[in-house]
Amino acid sequence: MVHRVVFWGGFGIAVRFWQLGLEMRPFFNRGSLWAWPVFAGVGASFGYWLQGVDERQSAILEARKQSILEKRARKAARDAAAATA
Repeated sequence: MVHRVVFWGGFGIAVRFWQLGLEMRPFFNRGSLWAWPVFAGVGASFGYWLQGVDERQSAILEARKQSILEKRARKAARDAAAATA
């Protein structure tokens, strides 16, 4: 989980660098230093949210996989019973 939060926090910082580069403004201006942690925080928040989405989707897929495996096992048992009858 931490790697995703750190990556997206770094991505937020990279976006700030890109923004200031496009505007041709100094990267570390005393009046706008507050924006760096904001960009990093927004990026890290997105990474944290994305981790939750991944965990929820993995749980749904695992439940579906188990359902399909149980269904296949019941069908195999029915086919085996029908073959012996």
